[in-house]
Amino acid sequence: MALKAKSEQELNHELSYYTLAHSDPSFIHQHAVDAFAAQNTDESSKPISVVFALVGLYLHVEKNFTGRQVQEAHMRLAKRRRQWIRPALPEFRGAIRIRDVLAAEPGTARDAMIHAWCADVWRAWQASKTPIVALVKDELGIE
Repeated sequence: MALKAKSEQELNHELSYYTLAHSDPSFIHQHAVDAFAAQNTDESSKPISVVFALVGLYLHVEKNFTGRQVQEAHMRLAKRRRQWIRPALPEFRGAIRIRDVLAAEPGTARDAMIHAWCADVWRAWQASKTPIVALVKDELGIE
């Protein structure tokens, strides 16, 4: 009897266990949360979750923010703004999937794969870059 393949959500729980138990104070968990959310969003997803994921990816990939810094930016955004416009959903959301991240050896290799995953997903959302950068600048003063 063949084993049932794990769903994306089950894999997300597995990766969350790894990232939440991680000893690095930079809080890599936030990057995994943002990559997963941006890659798996659909028309039923709340606009705030899509926007926050993209803000997190932008800040991490292009501004080199730690997960802790991204989390702080999310908290600041949540206090300042109430309505969020959903970015257009790209058909392709990146070649690196959560299965690829989990296939990497725990430790340095997996951590590097989480960062590569973030960059890959952010590239897939480049059509939304201009409004995300503008939002970060206008709402958070980050250029």
